[in-house]
Amino acid sequence: MSTTEPNYEIITLSNGLRCVFRRGRGVAYCGVAVNAGSRDEDRDNHGLAHFVEHTLFKGTSRRRSWQIASRMERVGGELNAYTTKEETMVYTVAPHGYLPRAIDLLADVVCDSVFPDTELEKEREVVIDEINSYLDSPADAVYDEFEDLLYAGSTLGHNILGDAESVRRLTGEDCRRFVRRYYTPANMVMYCVADTTAGILEKLLERNFGHMHFDGHTPVRDVPASVSRFGIVRDNGRHQAHTLMGCTLFGRHDPRRHALLLLNNYIGGPCMNSRLNLELRERRGYVYAADSSVALMSNCGTFQVYYGCDREHVGACARIVNNIIAGLAENPMKPRVFEQVKRQYLGQLEVSASHAESRAMALGKSLLYYGRVVGVDEAADAIKVLRPEDVCDVAGLIASAGLSSLTLA
Repeated sequence: MSTTEPNYEIITLSNGLRCVFRRGRGVAYCGVAVNAGSRDEDRDNHGLAHFVEHTLFKGTSRRRSWQIASRMERVGGELNAYTTKEETMVYTVAPHGYLPRAIDLLADVVCDSVFPDTELEKEREVVIDEINSYLDSPADAVYDEFEDLLYAGSTLGHNILGDAESVRRLTGEDCRRFVRRYYTPANMVMYCVADTTAGILEKLLERNFGHMHFDGHTPVRDVPASVSRFGIVRDNGRHQAHTLMGCTLFGRHDPRRHALLLLNNYIGGPCMNSRLNLELRERRGYVYAADSSVALMSNCGTFQVYYGCDREHVGACARIVNNIIAGLAENPMKPRVFEQVKRQYLGQLEVSASHAESRAMALGKSLLYYGRVVGVDEAADAIKVLRPEDVCDVAGLIASAGLSSLTLA
């Protein structure tokens, strides 16, 4: 069954698996988005979702690991995956004419991985090396350690990668059980942008994914309890200090998210005229890097500010960050300034939409998160109607919550 919408179609297979499809020329982008991540692990197997993502490629009943690794690459394509707190994405990029090969390979690794012990032992060491590489980089480690503190006591309060001890405990049966539980038609979606028709794609998907029928488990995610505001410095004698400040907020379904995203872009977005870059780097020369970020999940989210600076400037930078937020909370932007801020963000949305692979993935994630496709035009329309007071209110929410901080120095 297929339902048609502007610019895309949603194809629903006989087993309930949905795929959002948009016709496009040339390179094909196709992937599987699973509603499962590190937040959905049991307490005694931290790192399992990420370990499964790694070891899906290590053997199926039809292919060995080297055959999986070269299946798309030998025609110039790609097979890859990543894991977050709430999702796992397995995806391919295929040259024109190789969509059937891509879908066949996706189905093989997602539906029929066997997790052989010999391959798991090798990959276990790879993952532990990945964990250690993050520990060696304080600019990366500060994010993981900060989230552990901010979400202490909840399923969000541990590293996506796990730790060396937990990864060493994971078994092939753990991986198979996680896949049986979460990699199900009701708990995942597909996306495809390719030069084909919906009818042809539906037949390909039915042939390769239509056999999936085992019962699954929809994640049940409690809202994390609030933790007391903290300010922690971990001094390891480094010349550079890496600080993360932040607080918990609402999740991705809250209508205030658009105001938050606009505020975040203004405070510490990727452009050189962000408030953080202007105040901390250009005017004072305190930092070599400063930005802010928003992470919205199903029922909670975070606003975070990062800066790296000499140790003696940590306190001054923190005061400036708090003053920026307090100022935005107390005084709405003037209309002319606000229109400039919106225009910049809308332009960035347009530019980001030109990246074909990211836009294709966004189709799948949108269907997974919202049950429908939320396009760039809809996001832009939501930004256009925002008022200065909307951003002021969200800044006030952050200011009233107070920013916790962690410094690795």
